[in-house]
This record gives sequence, structure tokens and C-alpha cells, in this order.
Amino acid sequence: MTTTPRSGADVLDLAPVMPVVVVEDVEHAVPLARALVAGGLPGIEVTLRTPAALSAIERIAQEVPEAVVGAGTVVNGEQAGAAAKAGARFLVSPGCTPELARAMADTGLPALPGVATVSEAMALLELGLTELKFFPAEASGGAKFLKSLTGPLPQLKFCPTGGITAQSAPDYLALPNVGCVGGSWLTPAALVGEGRWDGITELAREAAALAR
Repeated sequence: MTTTPRSGADVLDLAPVMPVVVVEDVEHAVPLARALVAGGLPGIEVTLRTPAALSAIERIAQEVPEAVVGAGTVVNGEQAGAAAKAGARFLVSPGCTPELARAMADTGLPALPGVATVSEAMALLELGLTELKFFPAEASGGAKFLKSLTGPLPQLKFCPTGGITAQSAPDYLALPNVGCVGGSWLTPAALVGEGRWDGITELAREAAALAR
């Protein structure tokens, strides 16, 4: 069984790539999680973008104990609480406000609040948060932007997500302030819809082998 993350740093250290998963059918949740874990990616961010998301988190938490399932696209305190109740072991938000930061902290779960600018990153640093999500990564300056933050804000570490591919991921992972990258390329809709879990395991295996 994978160790439960106690901090944002633990979440970043799970694997080089964090699968960002949209679950449309709750029956796909468990085999999908097992396929990703089999490929070496235990950390799984299930985005709260579909009606099936919370049930998917609950199923994975109960039936795939070796997975570390988290909730993504958390945008308010109600979602944070519901995700914690469903069994999420970490939270991820696309952006962050002081109210949302407090709500996520109140759950007691590790969190990766989202930022896209230097000022946003500094505001969260003032709250004592040093592990953040950088989103949308490619649209917000990509690896070059994050590299520019290593000088003025060396205490911050990021999980960049948004537009990253298997080809661009190494550019991010080479940076000292990147712990892992978020990737949606690991669970293409065609493979999930057809139940081709071996194909997803292979994509996960390739991602898990990327150097950090």
C-alpha cells in the first residue's frame, strides 16, 4: 500500500507525472486506477468536472488502496469537503482565493493550490504554502516561466499542468522547482471508452520512467 501523503511535498514526490483524469463513467474508475498504478503512477488526480467524479474517488479509495487518489478542479469549500468525505487524499485547485485556501486547509488534506502569476504565487507563499499547481502551464509561459521563478522564489515547488505532453514534460522535469507534472495524455478517451487498460498501463510506464 502506498504511504498516505502528509504534505504537498509528499504529493509532488509520488511520481514524475500525475495523471489528470476525467471520469465520465464510474465503472471505469477502478480499472483505470489499477492500470495507472500498474504502470508506476500511484498518484491520480480525478477532476471534479463530471457527475461521476466524487463516486469515482470513493470507489478508487475503497478498492485500489495502492493508489493515492486526489480531487482536482476544486473551486470552493463545498467541493473540498465533499472530496475529503469521498476519500480523497489530496486536493488540487486550478486557482486559489484566501477563502478556498482556508477551506482546503480545514480538511486536513495536503493541497496544491493553483497559480498562474508571480503575484498569485507570492500571495500563497504569505499563507505558508510552498507546493503549488501551475495552471494553465503552457498558456501561462510554460517551462521558461517557471525557470524564471527559481531565482526570486526558490522556496516554491510546482506541479505544472495544462497542455503538457509526453514530449514537453522533460523540459519541465529538468527544472529544480518542478516536483512533477500533471498529464491528461495518459488516459485518452478512446482507450478508456474501449476499456483498453493495457494501453493505459503502457503510457503510464513510459511516463513513470521520465527523469526528474
